[in-house]
Amino acid sequence: MARSYSSDLRERVAGEVEAGQSRRAAARRFGVSASTGIRIAKRKELTGSVEPARMGRPAGSGKFTIYAADLIGWVEQNDDITMPELAAKLEEKHGVTAHPASLSRFLLKQGFTVKKNAAGNRVRTR
Repeated sequence: MARSYSSDLRERVAGEVEAGQSRRAAARRFGVSASTGIRIAKRKELTGSVEPARMGRPAGSGKFTIYAADLIGWVEQNDDITMPELAAKLEEKHGVTAHPASLSRFLLKQGFTVKKNAAGNRVRTR
């Protein structure tokens, strides 16, 4: 994933624009693209800050959030359920196709872990 420009560089570009330079001229002076200079100046104008916005998807907006109660209920009801079985059940009940690895990541974020007991059997716990 790409990284944001440093806050120092962003401040210098915004400072040039505030001092009267055009956005493109300020960008050219500091060696960034014209579009970056324009975006930095616009962000300063709108928010009062040049800090970059948060990158990535907002928390809690994944594909499974609306089915979380059902997924958690099925796992708690049958702690030995496999991810392919869980994917099949989700498709059967809600018509949503899910990859088993995606379901596994979702359950890990919900606090579930897979532990083996003394007999070597796997048990899903929360």
